[in-house]
Amino acid sequence: MAEWASAAWRESTYNRQKRHKQSRQSDNVGFPDGWMGKTFLHGISTTAPTDMFTRLREDIATIRERDPAARSAWEVLTCYPGLHVLVLHRFAHACWRVKRYWLARVVSQIGRFLTGIEIHPGATVGRRVFIDHGMGVVVGETAVIGDECTIYQGVTLGGTSLTRGAKRHPTLERGVIVGAGAKVLGGFTVGADAKIGSNAVVVKPVPAGATAVGNPARVIAPARAVGGGTVKPAAARPEFCAYGITPNADDPVSLAIHGLVNHAANQSQRIDEIVAALERLGTRLEALQGADAALFDLRRLSAALEGKVESGTEPH
Repeated sequence: MAEWASAAWRESTYNRQKRHKQSRQSDNVGFPDGWMGKTFLHGISTTAPTDMFTRLREDIATIRERDPAARSAWEVLTCYPGLHVLVLHRFAHACWRVKRYWLARVVSQIGRFLTGIEIHPGATVGRRVFIDHGMGVVVGETAVIGDECTIYQGVTLGGTSLTRGAKRHPTLERGVIVGAGAKVLGGFTVGADAKIGSNAVVVKPVPAGATAVGNPARVIAPARAVGGGTVKPAAARPEFCAYGITPNADDPVSLAIHGLVNHAANQSQRIDEIVAALERLGTRLEALQGADAALFDLRRLSAALEGKVESGTEPH
């Protein structure tokens, strides 16, 4: 009886261990043992085994396209901190997605220590993103960086709200260029192909294709000359502009100032013409005093300004 009970106990223990092992295998299909390996493969290899290498090749080609100082793929792979931090961020973001928050923050801090670029593991970064030089770049938790964006050193994609879980950081749509030292603060959207000038402080949305400069930033539009000397916004997608510099861009503030200067010059010229016409009529403004001013014929002045009356001729 004792032998039978011992055998039954051993069989029961074996079956429990077998069921437990099968359960772990079904829960971790395709992953090595250990939660770290599961996190890595689940976060990075969910689409295809070669996806991470495909994106790496894309990143290298993007850097060689946008930076004339890049002489070879090997140089880019070994010497560009913007590439290094993106590779680390993909692992950190994968950990963040499966709620391994501590590990994600540790990987993010390693990337910051090695490159001087701080990207929160919760931030979403698209494909073919180029972080040039990169020292001092800060990207917040809820920031979204679209495909083919270019970010230069000293850029901050920050938030102005303290609400936990809210959209606090900006969204950069496809092809946005952010110049060195620019600050984009708030949970708004910067439209596709927009440009943020160096050291600009952007606190409101930027339309697609526009350029924002200044502190606080104001929006200007690229322009092109057309027939008759008029200027209209350019409709075609512009070429890549390093540091967000837009050639032939019209600043609305400078246009308004130039308009006021031109208006003042025109008024001064008009006053000179009026004085000259009065002198031709033999009448001076300094002589118009008291009752003499009431006798002055405004119709004669108007006709003189129109060139209809010559000196000594009275209008009918």
